[in-house]
Amino acid sequence: MTERPKSFRSVSGIKPTGTPHLGNYLGMIQPALKLQQTQESFYFIADYHALTTLHSPPLLQQYTYELVATFVALGMDYENHVFFRQSDIPEVTELTWYLSCVTSKGLLERGHAYKDAKNKSLDITHGVFSYPVLMAADILLYDATHVPVGKDQKQHLEITRDIAIRFNHLYGETFVIPEAFIEEKVATIPGVDGQKMSKSYDNTLPLFTTEKKLRKLIMKIVTDSKSVEESKNPESCHVFQLYSLFATKEQSEEMAHKYRAGGYGYGEAKQALFELINHQLGESRETYFSLIEKPTTLEEILQLGKTKAKQTASAVIDRVRSQVGL
Repeated sequence: MTERPKSFRSVSGIKPTGTPHLGNYLGMIQPALKLQQTQESFYFIADYHALTTLHSPPLLQQYTYELVATFVALGMDYENHVFFRQSDIPEVTELTWYLSCVTSKGLLERGHAYKDAKNKSLDITHGVFSYPVLMAADILLYDATHVPVGKDQKQHLEITRDIAIRFNHLYGETFVIPEAFIEEKVATIPGVDGQKMSKSYDNTLPLFTTEKKLRKLIMKIVTDSKSVEESKNPESCHVFQLYSLFATKEQSEEMAHKYRAGGYGYGEAKQALFELINHQLGESRETYFSLIEKPTTLEEILQLGKTKAKQTASAVIDRVRSQVGL
């Protein structure tokens, strides 16, 4: 039987495909960092996954270090948890092959990312098609019990579970079957145009930028054309939605009251949003800008994580090799 980790263990990954934005922070980074308080946590920079869309070596390096600086600035306890670069652990590609050999083509064809690319007539590489298998390897290689995911990634975790269950059925108990951890409140983060905040839509609010640039971008958030005097619906306003993700319950209720009462303009709401975000992230922003100028320090953090991740990965891959008869 597979020995489960002594405590809950979560695994989270984020692709270095652009400068981190508020959607990354609220949707993945913040929930993942909260788990440090209750679970043994593994966090990785998913640079293998980034290769399906990013083909610039200098940018891959830049975005990788930006993510390291971001996590550390926001409170990543990399000394007591495991924070590493995906490609530093080659066992993940070996495990991907073992899992590929028990994964049906039909299962991968049901993957929403593949179907979306197909519907849009995009160039579908083997990497895009088999993306869920590498994701499964990322999770199963570290005996994860829980995986924080957004709603849009829930299906990929279900595929991971299906693959692990099939492998265990064929070869005996080998993998821990992970469970999803979804924080419903931040499942979808609106961008400046109201769509889901995404680099692909060019509608993001950078997580760390100057105060001047942050305010300018927030002032561009799309709203309806109601005048200052008119009553407004906070629930349908993207400014309020973002504000409520940073605000206390009391702050959100106060702004909602102002919306409904009238005499409160969107410009005032945007200014309140800017001040709240600027206040909450100001100290972390200073730390980030300090770290990003120290690539040697950032690399040392990754190497520390590599050593710790390697220990777990080596034990799991040895177990898998034995199970399959190698």
